[in-house]
Order: sequence, then C-alpha cells, then structure tokens
Amino acid sequence: MKLAAFSASAVLLLIVSARADLTIVQKVEGPMPMSEMTMKIKGDKARIDAGPQMTSIMDAKTGEAVTLMHEQKMLMRMSAEQAKAAAAAVAESMPGQERAVPVKITPSGKKETINGFETEEYLYETPAMKASYWIAKSYPNADSIMKQMQALNSQAMTTGPAGIPDFRHFPGLPVRTNVSMGGQQFVTTVTSVKHDPLNDADFTVPSGYQEMKMPDMSSMMGGKPDAAAKPSASPKKK
Repeated sequence: MKLAAFSASAVLLLIVSARADLTIVQKVEGPMPMSEMTMKIKGDKARIDAGPQMTSIMDAKTGEAVTLMHEQKMLMRMSAEQAKAAAAAVAESMPGQERAVPVKITPSGKKETINGFETEEYLYETPAMKASYWIAKSYPNADSIMKQMQALNSQAMTTGPAGIPDFRHFPGLPVRTNVSMGGQQFVTTVTSVKHDPLNDADFTVPSGYQEMKMPDMSSMMGGKPDAAAKPSASPKKK
C-alpha cells in the first residue's frame, strides 16, 4: 500500500493557478486486500488517503510532504531536499539504469470500455517500473484534471529510473492504471471525480501526533544500516 501511495503521490511542485478543488476516488487492487484511495487537491496543497491507516499531505510552496500513520499516531516529514536525496538513492541502487531524458507514453492499439468510457491503452516503461494507462479521451474536463494531477509529480519523481510520466501529455484521463514495480503489481481504477469545495482543515496536520525521524534512504538502499528511527515531540505551532 505504501508503494502504491508513493507511486501516485510525491511532493507538490507544479500547481497550476485558477482551478476548482479536485477530489478523485480510486479503487486499488494489489498484494494487499482491495482498498480505496482518495486524492484531494486544493490550491497549493494535496492530500492522499491510502486507506484508513495512512494519509499524505503535501505543500507545493515548501516542497514538504507529511505522512500520517493514524493507528500509531505518528508522522514523518520529508522536505524537498530529502525527496531529491531519496530519488538519488534509488538511482544509485540501480547503476547504469538512470534515465537521461523523460520517457513518453506510447499507444498499444488496444481499446476497452471501462466504467462506461471508451478507453485506449498507453504503455510506459522505465528501468524500475512498467505501467499501462487506459485513457478516456472523452472524459469531462480531462485536460484540467490532468494538469492538477501533474501537481503530484515533483522533479524528483520525474527523473531517475523510477520516474513518473508527465500527466500533462496524456490525451485524456487514465481511468485504469496497471503498475508493476518492485516485484509487486497494482491496479487502480477511478470510481469518481468531483470538483466540490474542500475544507482547509483536510490539509493541516492534526494535533496529537508524534514526529518520527525520516529514515536514511541510502541505508535502506544497501548502505550502512542506520539506527532505528525514534519518535520525538512535534514542534509546537505558533
């Protein structure tokens, strides 16, 4: 589930201006039991609820992402610099597989009707992942939706062996996405898209959570093991 959320989220950097709030609900199928993932975008902030246990809140202005683990009442912060370091650690763990230029999606020629929409399959592959996107070109407001979804792709996530494609180049909305990454496969299917106003409180870190040190990515990718992260008191709000 964490991998699915990671591949669908990342740090907000490329927000476009003058747009309505956006909520996208997706059904997620993979190694874990089927679940629901909700993505919300409002102004410079985004929130992804990957099931009831985990939430990610991202801020485009600061480049910061906060992961909330609700059962443990814990949170982890990742700065823009840490996101770049994480991407670099992934690249270093896969020598000779860095991408010099962005990879574009290519049509496979296959077509399928999904949730009442005619879709066409587009393929995407990097050294670290393979994906197929079933894109509905006739989906209402698809162009503006994809520009907002591109806000979930930071520079760190669009470079390196596990880069995510630029959604602004999609010819429509991907109603279904199949991703193979890290030896696991995930299928996400859009079940609803809404433009209803969102509450600002949805994009703030709740009180009562302890902050946990971000793990050392180089150690996780095969470097020297780091000491286990320990919880610390979250800074008080001014």
